[in-house]
Amino acid sequence: MGADSGPGAPSAIPWRKVLYERQPFPDNYVDRRFLEELRRNIRVRQYRYWAVVRETGLIAQQVSCVALFLTLWSYMEQGELAPSAVLWVCLGCALFGYGLYEVLGGAGDGKRTRLADLQSAAVFLAFTFGFSPVLKTLTESVSTDTVYAMSAVMLLAHLVSFPYAHPSPPGSLSLNAALFGSVCLASRLPGALHTFTMLTCALLVFALWPCLLQRVREKADWSFPWAALLVCLAGVGGLGSMWPEGALLLSVALLMLTLLCPLLLVHLQRHKDNIHGPWDEAEIREDLSRFLN
Repeated sequence: MGADSGPGAPSAIPWRKVLYERQPFPDNYVDRRFLEELRRNIRVRQYRYWAVVRETGLIAQQVSCVALFLTLWSYMEQGELAPSAVLWVCLGCALFGYGLYEVLGGAGDGKRTRLADLQSAAVFLAFTFGFSPVLKTLTESVSTDTVYAMSAVMLLAHLVSFPYAHPSPPGSLSLNAALFGSVCLASRLPGALHTFTMLTCALLVFALWPCLLQRVREKADWSFPWAALLVCLAGVGGLGSMWPEGALLLSVALLMLTLLCPLLLVHLQRHKDNIHGPWDEAEIREDLSRFLN
């Protein structure tokens, strides 16, 4: 990078920043006006603490959903919960959630009908119930420690790959990871009905609940923090009923996630330093949609 007063920099002919004209300057030559166009932090987004805390509620409730699912599986694995009772509870929650989704405007988009939703639910239940004996014996040749390790990795992958910005519908990678982990855990339950119940719960928790929560955020935004708080309390309470130390660890993790991490983000945002200038790539700001028709 040259300068006006540097050696070999001609001063008789003024330098112009153009490419279509041959000039008596080196290819990498610029004058002193080069840094006059330097701009700092022109596109930096300023975050407010409580707004970030509100958004982290989605992450906290998803972690609590996983904890609640694992608690339910543990009770069924120990024989303290009957699968028929869990199925009735799941049916009631599904009907309530679907009714709430409809009230909040779920059917107003015209993409699906109630009959199509009923058919999808019937097909899923029929296939899952029919393949439950197969899924029950799917991991018989795999050691229990390996199954638990695979389930932990898949549920962690679900949390990492979950599309928190647009959770409805949940991402394919996140949903498949959660269902795979659920199948691994369900295969260690006592019977085929337990497996069917566990997979039904997995569908409600990992596939349908994010869609309902997104609808709540869009149509009744004031109720989203309360819904997230209720899920977090349910996750901590369920885990505390069987493992108090785990509930304490989960509570600390949720508090750090929802209170400490936003504070750290807002604090570090003050030290952000992005520079923009003539070296940036060109941006076409003109509306080119008329050329695409």
